Amino acid sequence: MSEVGHQFRRPGLLAWLRLARVFQKIEHGSTEHLRQWDLSVAQFDVIAQVGSAEGIMQQELADRLLVTKGNVSQLLDRLERRGLICRCPDGRTQRLSLTPTGRTLYHKVVPEQERYIGSQFAALSVEEQRHLHDLLQKLDRSLSC
Repeated sequence: MSEVGHQFRRPGLLAWLRLARVFQKIEHGSTEHLRQWDLSVAQFDVIAQVGSAEGIMQQELADRLLVTKGNVSQLLDRLERRGLICRCPDGRTQRLSLTPTGRTLYHKVVPEQERYIGSQFAALSVEEQRHLHDLLQKLDRSLSC
């Protein structure tokens, strides 16, 4: 193994663990924060994805979702029953859109969640912010090769 590869791998593990801890804190806090809109993190993910790509195909949504715990179709069923999304048949697939109620919720919850997540990053210690920044730079460099 090359010297560079060895140097990246060993500290990378600790950095990944730090990163996982940061995102675990954000996910836990987001779960609590999203309760005011009666949304789970997975439901928020759907609302945010569909709202930013109106008319997205169901399969494309499934590929884009960041948080999935279970069956995507069941997740969509729940949001459709709540009147937040609608499925429009498009041949053998379905396109997803927000309903007017879903669009209103999107415009409320997405900016609030963005502010919440920003506040969580701002609440990190200087050392945690530095570690996160360093890890993201390393990842960016490794992905651009």
